Amino acid sequence: MIMKVRDHHLWFGFLVLVLGWPSHATASSPDTGPLCSAAWYNLVEQQVTTGDGQGHGPDVGSEEWKSVVEFRLGIRDTPGVPPRDGEAWCRYIDGLVWPGAGSARGPSFDCGAVEVGSGAARVCADPELAALDHKLAEVYAAALGKANNEHPPVLRAEQRGWIKGRDDCWKSDDQDACMREAYVTRIAELQARYRLVPFIGPVFYACEGNPAHEVVATTFRTEPPTLIAEYGDRVSLMFLQPSASGTKYQGGNETLWEHQGEARIAWGYGAPEWQCEKKSADTGSR
Repeated sequence: MIMKVRDHHLWFGFLVLVLGWPSHATASSPDTGPLCSAAWYNLVEQQVTTGDGQGHGPDVGSEEWKSVVEFRLGIRDTPGVPPRDGEAWCRYIDGLVWPGAGSARGPSFDCGAVEVGSGAARVCADPELAALDHKLAEVYAAALGKANNEHPPVLRAEQRGWIKGRDDCWKSDDQDACMREAYVTRIAELQARYRLVPFIGPVFYACEGNPAHEVVATTFRTEPPTLIAEYGDRVSLMFLQPSASGTKYQGGNETLWEHQGEARIAWGYGAPEWQCEKKSADTGSR
């Protein structure tokens, strides 16, 4: 499910700011060689010094070294950082140390093997799409780490379906904008579903004075902001929408609009709006 996102370049700017690419980094992108190679580790060490300046420090490339690198970059124990034993970790660190370097090398897949005129070829040709592809690869790897116990396992199948949907953007009048939207919303969806970013909630809403009409909502600091609402055994992922007053989230066939502690919720296609009140909330961030 992909919601419309207005001003794709603005959302991309927010991605750079919010999703882990520091604006203060000024190092230019060198020829780092293959990710996770000895040369790459040494170049990272030059930018993120882990020793004490007197020859004492962890062995470059070791597990301890990676932990110190995360500490120096301020991301240790931060949700969404990939496991240290895979290439996704190196790609994540690479994007922090040399913002834009990932797009300079191309997306997360081999551009030499893609079909001419395909959606993948369009990603290879557009630095912005390539950067988003790198970010999605990182988020997807982190989501896979949390999806190991899913029954049935659906994430891989869903990702294959998402790629097909991305490639269907050739039908759009603005193919690049369509693909940017696909990447931005998929990144936010995975971050929310697998709790890869800080969140607030859950918040409980009592609707129409009927105990059976209780909706539980959790908001996530994705970009664009997202909300997961639960009603019985049904779940809806919603995206923040422009609103003249209050806060409005829109899902596939669901909406949640809140203003000054009161809410209106519509659940299902053509369903009437419920008048709801906030019962209680766990407002601590995670």
